[in-house]
Amino acid sequence: MASVAALYTPEVLMLATGLVRHRWDDGLALQGAARSPSCGSTMKVGIDLDADGRIARIGLAAQACAIGQAAGAIMADAAIGRSESDFAQAETDLLRWLAGEGDLPDWPGLAAIAPAREFPGRHGAILLGWRAVLQAFSSFAKGEDEIA
Repeated sequence: MASVAALYTPEVLMLATGLVRHRWDDGLALQGAARSPSCGSTMKVGIDLDADGRIARIGLAAQACAIGQAAGAIMADAAIGRSESDFAQAETDLLRWLAGEGDLPDWPGLAAIAPAREFPGRHGAILLGWRAVLQAFSSFAKGEDEIA
Protein backbone atom coordinates (compact mmCIF):
# COMPACT_ATOMS: atom_id res chain seq x y z
CA MET A 1 0.00 0.00 0.00
CA ALA A 2 1.29 3.43 -0.94
CA SER A 3 2.17 6.04 1.65
CA VAL A 4 -0.31 8.78 2.50
CA ALA A 5 2.56 11.25 2.02
CA ALA A 6 2.51 10.33 -1.69
CA LEU A 7 -1.17 11.24 -1.79
CA TYR A 8 -1.22 14.73 -0.31
CA THR A 9 1.63 16.33 -2.22
CA PRO A 10 2.15 20.09 -2.34
CA GLU A 11 0.86 19.97 -5.94
CA VAL A 12 -2.38 18.26 -4.86
CA LEU A 13 -2.89 20.75 -2.05
CA MET A 14 -2.29 23.63 -4.45
CA LEU A 15 -4.79 22.15 -6.91
CA ALA A 16 -7.37 21.81 -4.14
CA THR A 17 -7.22 25.55 -3.58
CA GLY A 18 -7.90 25.98 -7.31
CA LEU A 19 -11.61 25.57 -6.71
CA VAL A 20 -11.72 29.32 -6.05
CA ARG A 21 -11.38 29.80 -9.82
CA HIS A 22 -14.75 28.09 -10.20
CA ARG A 23 -16.90 29.57 -7.46
CA TRP A 24 -20.43 28.34 -6.96
CA ASP A 25 -23.10 30.58 -8.51
CA ASP A 26 -26.81 29.98 -7.84
CA GLY A 27 -27.50 31.60 -11.21
CA LEU A 28 -25.99 28.73 -13.21
CA ALA A 29 -28.85 27.18 -15.18
CA LEU A 30 -28.15 23.47 -14.69
CA GLN A 31 -27.12 21.94 -11.41
CA GLY A 32 -26.04 18.52 -10.31
CA ALA A 33 -24.59 16.94 -7.21
CA ALA A 34 -22.64 13.83 -6.32
CA ARG A 35 -21.67 12.08 -3.10
CA SER A 36 -18.94 9.54 -2.55
CA PRO A 37 -20.31 6.52 -0.68
CA SER A 38 -16.81 5.53 0.45
CA CYS A 39 -15.87 8.76 2.23
CA GLY A 40 -18.99 10.96 2.32
CA SER A 41 -17.43 13.76 0.26
CA THR A 42 -19.91 15.83 -1.74
CA MET A 43 -19.76 18.22 -4.68
CA LYS A 44 -22.32 20.48 -6.29
CA VAL A 45 -21.74 21.66 -9.84
CA GLY A 46 -23.58 24.32 -11.78
CA ILE A 47 -23.16 24.81 -15.51
CA ASP A 48 -24.37 27.05 -18.30
CA LEU A 49 -24.35 25.68 -21.82
CA ASP A 50 -23.61 27.41 -25.11
CA ALA A 51 -25.81 27.10 -28.21
CA ASP A 52 -24.09 23.82 -29.12
CA GLY A 53 -24.83 22.21 -25.73
CA ARG A 54 -21.25 22.54 -24.50
CA ILE A 55 -20.22 23.96 -21.16
CA ALA A 56 -19.82 27.73 -21.31
CA ARG A 57 -19.50 28.37 -17.57
CA ILE A 58 -19.01 26.19 -14.49
CA GLY A 59 -19.10 26.65 -10.73
CA LEU A 60 -18.49 24.20 -7.89
CA ALA A 61 -19.10 23.84 -4.19
CA ALA A 62 -17.28 20.98 -2.49
CA GLN A 63 -17.15 19.39 0.90
CA ALA A 64 -14.44 16.91 0.09
CA CYS A 65 -10.96 15.80 0.97
CA ALA A 66 -8.01 17.43 -0.77
CA ILE A 67 -8.04 14.70 -3.42
CA GLY A 68 -11.72 15.33 -4.18
CA GLN A 69 -11.13 19.07 -4.30
CA ALA A 70 -8.06 18.71 -6.50
CA ALA A 71 -9.92 16.36 -8.87
CA GLY A 72 -12.81 18.84 -9.00
CA ALA A 73 -10.47 21.67 -9.89
CA ILE A 74 -8.78 19.53 -12.56
CA MET A 75 -12.19 18.66 -14.01
CA ALA A 76 -13.41 22.27 -13.98
CA ASP A 77 -10.19 23.71 -15.41
CA ALA A 78 -10.79 21.73 -18.61
CA ALA A 79 -14.61 21.73 -18.67
CA ILE A 80 -15.28 24.76 -20.88
CA GLY A 81 -16.21 23.69 -24.40
CA ARG A 82 -16.86 20.07 -23.46
CA SER A 83 -20.08 18.18 -24.10
CA GLU A 84 -22.07 15.62 -22.17
CA SER A 85 -20.51 12.85 -24.23
CA ASP A 86 -17.03 14.14 -23.32
CA PHE A 87 -17.93 13.81 -19.65
CA ALA A 88 -19.51 10.38 -20.08
CA GLN A 89 -16.36 9.14 -21.84
CA ALA A 90 -14.15 10.66 -19.15
CA GLU A 91 -16.15 8.96 -16.40
CA THR A 92 -15.88 5.60 -18.19
CA ASP A 93 -12.15 6.08 -18.69
CA LEU A 94 -11.67 7.10 -15.05
CA LEU A 95 -13.56 4.04 -13.81
CA ARG A 96 -11.42 1.75 -15.96
CA TRP A 97 -8.21 3.44 -14.84
CA LEU A 98 -9.20 3.33 -11.16
CA ALA A 99 -9.92 -0.39 -11.55
CA GLY A 100 -6.43 -0.87 -13.00
CA GLU A 101 -7.84 -1.75 -16.43
CA GLY A 102 -6.69 1.20 -18.49
CA ASP A 103 -4.30 4.07 -18.87
CA LEU A 104 -4.64 7.41 -17.16
CA PRO A 105 -7.49 9.16 -19.00
CA ASP A 106 -6.76 11.93 -21.45
CA TRP A 107 -7.90 14.86 -19.28
CA PRO A 108 -5.44 17.70 -18.62
CA GLY A 109 -3.93 17.63 -15.13
CA LEU A 110 -4.95 14.16 -13.98
CA ALA A 111 -1.35 13.05 -13.57
CA ALA A 112 -1.19 15.16 -10.39
CA ILE A 113 -3.66 12.88 -8.62
CA ALA A 114 -2.48 9.60 -10.19
CA PRO A 115 -1.07 8.31 -6.87
CA ALA A 116 -4.64 8.31 -5.48
CA ARG A 117 -5.42 5.24 -7.58
CA GLU A 118 -3.60 3.21 -4.92
CA PHE A 119 -6.15 4.43 -2.32
CA PRO A 120 -9.56 2.87 -3.13
CA GLY A 121 -11.19 4.95 -0.40
CA ARG A 122 -10.46 8.05 -2.50
CA HIS A 123 -11.84 6.76 -5.80
CA GLY A 124 -15.34 8.10 -5.12
CA ALA A 125 -13.94 11.54 -4.33
CA ILE A 126 -12.01 11.57 -7.61
CA LEU A 127 -15.21 10.92 -9.58
CA LEU A 128 -17.36 13.58 -7.86
CA GLY A 129 -16.94 16.40 -10.37
CA TRP A 130 -17.55 14.31 -13.46
CA ARG A 131 -20.60 12.66 -11.91
CA ALA A 132 -22.08 15.98 -10.77
CA VAL A 133 -21.62 17.44 -14.25
CA LEU A 134 -23.31 14.41 -15.81
CA GLN A 135 -26.21 14.87 -13.40
CA ALA A 136 -26.45 18.53 -14.43
CA PHE A 137 -26.53 17.55 -18.11
CA SER A 138 -29.18 14.96 -17.24
CA SER A 139 -31.37 17.69 -15.75
CA PHE A 140 -31.16 19.54 -19.08
CA ALA A 141 -32.21 16.43 -20.97
CA LYS A 142 -35.22 16.06 -18.66
CA GLY A 143 -36.17 19.73 -19.01
CA GLU A 144 -35.49 20.49 -15.35
CA ASP A 145 -34.03 23.80 -14.26
CA GLU A 146 -32.29 22.46 -11.20
CA ILE A 147 -31.52 19.32 -9.27
CA ALA A 148 -31.91 19.71 -5.53
